[in-house]
Amino acid sequence: MRATLNQILFISLAFTASVSAKSFTLSSTDIAEGVMMNKAQEYNGFGCTGGDISPQLAWSNAPEGTKSFAVTVYDPDAPTGSGWWHWQMVNIPKTTTQLAKDSGNVNNQTAPQGSIQNKNDYGSRSFGGACPPEDHGTHHYIFTLHALSVEKLELPEDASGALAGYMINANTIESAKIVALYQREKSE
Repeated sequence: MRATLNQILFISLAFTASVSAKSFTLSSTDIAEGVMMNKAQEYNGFGCTGGDISPQLAWSNAPEGTKSFAVTVYDPDAPTGSGWWHWQMVNIPKTTTQLAKDSGNVNNQTAPQGSIQNKNDYGSRSFGGACPPEDHGTHHYIFTLHALSVEKLELPEDASGALAGYMINANTIESAKIVALYQREKSE
């Protein structure tokens, strides 16, 4: 069976459109998909002695209608019955395309103007690094960037991670993720 010139042209245009369609992506110079994080991203406390430094994050191709962003870091493997929220930053302006390394540190003033950091499960309004129990195996740290349909999430000052997560997800147009890993061996 021989294809007509119109069929070939249609197939060619469809292929070009699908290849050139750009997806919402999240990248980092400090963490990578399926790769163990460095000691810099380990918590400093609860028996852990890491740098407690949030990784650099960058994104591109935000979906149409994006009015702000939120970043969350969640460990579903934490032995709590409900996981562990390590970081939630909301109300990141739509013009932002990256967070510098250590933006989760409230003392260094590098977070985007207008953004808010909710309390993590360590009880602080900052990035809280990985600190899985010793010999608990590999934990998965889900770094998620959410493109939101609202400019500002209205959350109570003492919002729980679950409430903030609910409001973030209810207003997410699209999200992009990096799942990084971390494990602690038994100290001697």
